[in-house]
Amino acid sequence: MHSFFLNCFLIMVLIIGFSACDQASSSAPYGLTDNTVLSLRDLPSEFQEYWYSGQAEVTSYELVQERYGELREGTAVTIFVTEDFNPEKQVKADGRGSENISVLKLNLTKKFITGIYPYSIMNSSFQPVQRHGHALKLTHSMQEWCGQGFAQLNNREEFEIDSYSYFESESDQAITLPKVWLESELWNLMRINPGELPQGDIDAIPSFEFLRMYHRPIKTYRAKTQMDTAQGMMRYTIRFPELKHAMSWYVNGSFPYEIIGWDEENPNGLKTRAIRKKKLKTAYWNLNQNADQVWRDSLAL
Repeated sequence: MHSFFLNCFLIMVLIIGFSACDQASSSAPYGLTDNTVLSLRDLPSEFQEYWYSGQAEVTSYELVQERYGELREGTAVTIFVTEDFNPEKQVKADGRGSENISVLKLNLTKKFITGIYPYSIMNSSFQPVQRHGHALKLTHSMQEWCGQGFAQLNNREEFEIDSYSYFESESDQAITLPKVWLESELWNLMRINPGELPQGDIDAIPSFEFLRMYHRPIKTYRAKTQMDTAQGMMRYTIRFPELKHAMSWYVNGSFPYEIIGWDEENPNGLKTRAIRKKKLKTAYWNLNQNADQVWRDSLAL
């Protein structure tokens, strides 16, 4: 635990710097409301070279996760990679085809222990690359000894959400919501182009992870968003006052906009924090032999 808080010094310095330069909020530069927005992104050559190299970006983080009113040590990993996506079936395409579109996919995993039993959490988001628009799909799963939960959002005429839980009050649900901003798509947008992130008051759906952890209804909430810059870094925050929940990401201010850490404010006042440990660019899916376990040392896992 001591090493984590030593590593937090960098973020604390940034927080102090950011507090001196908080900006007035402004309108988002792109009026994203749904995926009927047809304008194309002007992607620079460095984007193509970095994200279409046949490799994924894998980053490990030292995690302190709030759960049940206490802080738990653990690890988080983000895997960002581009892939061909079948927009009709809303799954990774088996092969290349003219009907497919390119997405930037994030798989975010967390592992930590609560007392005697472990938690495993995974969130996935699929963001269109060439065209502006909301995430095409989100998935979330959480496993622990008491049971498991799963949720999926599909971006069709509206947001179609299926949610499953072992809790009676949260059992099988089919929910349809109008298209608004998604907390979980913000991870991808800040990697594609931070200028597209909304600023000011917005309608948004919080992450399924937060809603599951704190047993809040899956629906649209009012949120406040803001981007601050200091010392070559960006801090982007989304805050849901009604839920007493906020997420702040700390991001390098130049391409490829690497996420060096984040913190999450929770209803009980404790903060979840993550600090980057190691990063690899690799085709990790080929490293699946016993001998390849040594690569985990490169990520400090």
